[in-house]
Amino acid sequence: MQPQMVTTGLDLPGYRVVRNIGVVRGIVVRSRSIVGNFAGALQTLFGGNITVYTNLCERARTESYEMMCRHADASGANAIVMMRYDANEIMNGVTEVICYGTAVTVEAEHP
Repeated sequence: MQPQMVTTGLDLPGYRVVRNIGVVRGIVVRSRSIVGNFAGALQTLFGGNITVYTNLCERARTESYEMMCRHADASGANAIVMMRYDANEIMNGVTEVICYGTAVTVEAEHP
């Protein structure tokens, strides 16, 4: 799935939806390690961006996005519209990150 074929919008400019395939998703469940928690706690003492947690969140979002794109590819889609992220804490220190959207087949409006 090419990045320019994934959008948070209802449509892709220059393309028309010819087939709605359905919801696709990628789910990642992450926990913080003891070392990560310690490093994060140290960073909070100084304020600012807590890079240990930023990197953890970015990896989880990237993995869930890639899983969603693979799900769309396997479903025969060539685009995803209405892409969204969501996150839920499952238990203390364990978070689920889900990336989801609607898999569609699109064609160029003016080939």
